[in-house]
Amino acid sequence: MKKKRNNVRYSRGIIIISLLLFVVMIARVTQLALSKEIDGVNLKRLASQRTTKTEVLPAKRGTIYSENGDIIAQNVSSYKLIAYLDEKRTTNKNNPQHVVDKEKTAEALAPILEMTKEEILVYLQKENVYQTEFGTKGKDLNELTKQKIEDLDLPGIDFIETFKRYYPKGEFASYTIGYAKTNISEEDSSKEELVGEMGIEKYYDKILKGEDGYITYQKDLQGYQIADTNVVKHEATQGKDIYLTIDSNIQFFVEQALNNADVDYDWEWFHITLMDANTGAILATTTSPSFDPNVRNIENYLDLLVASPYEPGSTMKTFTYMAAMENGVYDGNETYLSGVYTTTDGTQIGDWNRNGWGVISFDKGYAMSSNVGVINLINRHMNSMMLRQYFKKLGFGKKTGITLPNESTGTLDFKYETEIYNAGFGQGITTTPIQNVKALSPLTNDGMLLEPYIVKKIVDPETNEVILENKRTEKDRVASTTTVQKMIQLMDDCVNGIGNTGSGYRIDSGQLIGKTGTAQIANENGGGYLTGTEDIISSFSGIYPKDDPQIIIYASVKRPSGGSQKPISNAVKEIVYNVSKYYGNDDTVDTSITIKDYELANFVNKKIDYVQTTLAAEQMPYVVLGAGDKVVKQYPEKNSTITNKDTIYLITNDENLTMPNVVGLSSKVAKNLLEQLGIKVTLDGVGYVTAQTIPEGTKITDNLEITLTLAPKFTP
Repeated sequence: MKKKRNNVRYSRGIIIISLLLFVVMIARVTQLALSKEIDGVNLKRLASQRTTKTEVLPAKRGTIYSENGDIIAQNVSSYKLIAYLDEKRTTNKNNPQHVVDKEKTAEALAPILEMTKEEILVYLQKENVYQTEFGTKGKDLNELTKQKIEDLDLPGIDFIETFKRYYPKGEFASYTIGYAKTNISEEDSSKEELVGEMGIEKYYDKILKGEDGYITYQKDLQGYQIADTNVVKHEATQGKDIYLTIDSNIQFFVEQALNNADVDYDWEWFHITLMDANTGAILATTTSPSFDPNVRNIENYLDLLVASPYEPGSTMKTFTYMAAMENGVYDGNETYLSGVYTTTDGTQIGDWNRNGWGVISFDKGYAMSSNVGVINLINRHMNSMMLRQYFKKLGFGKKTGITLPNESTGTLDFKYETEIYNAGFGQGITTTPIQNVKALSPLTNDGMLLEPYIVKKIVDPETNEVILENKRTEKDRVASTTTVQKMIQLMDDCVNGIGNTGSGYRIDSGQLIGKTGTAQIANENGGGYLTGTEDIISSFSGIYPKDDPQIIIYASVKRPSGGSQKPISNAVKEIVYNVSKYYGNDDTVDTSITIKDYELANFVNKKIDYVQTTLAAEQMPYVVLGAGDKVVKQYPEKNSTITNKDTIYLITNDENLTMPNVVGLSSKVAKNLLEQLGIKVTLDGVGYVTAQTIPEGTKITDNLEITLTLAPKFTP
């Protein structure tokens, strides 16, 4: 009886324990069903990852173009070679999807990858891996290499397409363009992305890169998409295209001139920038040493145009003189004793010619780049506040706002007597080239200060919508017409006067004007300045042509051979000569001929006889195309401002128009003229037309295409 009671008690215990276990199981199931996370694991995400796959749809980085439409930076396809090693990928032995014969595969790939068979086998003989790569030799493969490997028809060999940044013009404006390179994404370590790290590539990185899309789909155990299942796709937003204000032809002239100067002279660095005198658009800018963004052989990562301020020297005298004029204290005929000036604390500050030129006027002092002249001007009529306020009004001591990274403000630190005098002739303060070209803009715009800019427009490549378009932007009127006219006269005398400091820049037409500068280099290891012959920064700020300004030029060179201005003067004169031809000017004509501005009327639908009579009366050169009696098109178009040295092309209503001869014309003029005739133009090279594929006199028909061969033939 006792034994039976024990059995009942034992059975009851088992039942209770079983019930408790069942309750625990129910509770756990309920927990699993209701909870989003268990032990820190997101169950929903885990389940999704096991049944779905998300692939990134990469956005294409935008292209960077010159003002002419030439490609400066673009994406090109690049391929990474991979090999599938997992035998489970193959479901049909007649169509293997993994590497079957590793020896044969390694032997075939070796010569193409420039690796040994043994090196490749190291990758192919890895165990327990699904796929393998081939190190650096298996990355960044181009289309040609990819095709060679595909032609081998090796099982299990595949490619992953990526993009790399390519710069087809090499060192062309490299500091301005910068570069983008492939980095590991900060958000996803398994993802690579192109990141801008200098210049326009860096400043506009987010705009250029766009936004990646994605595609999500149901997958099977092998990772393949399951047919007839839901697919979620979000298309990538492509990066925007950027068109710069850089003119490819002018940039070429500048870089060519700098390279030519490099044959005869050495320097630590050499910088040249050209700005459109009427709009503020940067037409060209370059620095030597340069670099090729494709290989990134960079010595200095700071763009001299905006990021490395230095003491500018005597080019600042232009702005000191303007400050005196705008404050009503300048009399160009007032005289002083040149040579050496002694400050109240006994410091002696001399002219570059310490013997001086005797008693001379302030006007003559500018032409001779006299430091003592600036000192007397400040001491007699000005003070530090006048000088600082006007420098700031011109934009010194602050950023210009140009859309390039790391722009510096420079410094305007001067307080005491000697510091004020030094500042007046460009020592003890620092500026950037972009500040200098900006500060010259009032002299070409009747006293109006313009904002410099380097991006012409930003375009959506998918819709062709213009997202942003820059144009002439006026900041403030900082000089009167009287001041502008007087400074143009002084700069003209500096270059074209006999025996003055800028005479080395004189050209035959007399249309280049400007101011030279020489700044001593500060001693970094102590006070004062270095005294070596080559321990200087030479510079030139100029305007061309003086009668109808088109470009502002600023050039500077650090430690030129022998302390000479020749590297700059030779380069600047070559640039001006080429640009003058490019713009249709002629610097060999008699300079006694008065150059007149002419606002072109609308000659379309006018009788050709009337138009010819009108232009002849204005002494305007013209060319008539066709034998019609009425003008149907004209180039340049109506309201264009030209001079009496520019040629006007009149297209008549002749049904049998023939191909004109455009050899000798600038690419800009030739292209615009031919497009007016309905001809599609392809340019081969840069510069001026040396040959055309369709001969002069050929009848113009629909869909006609012509290629113009160009060359920089106009060099001094």
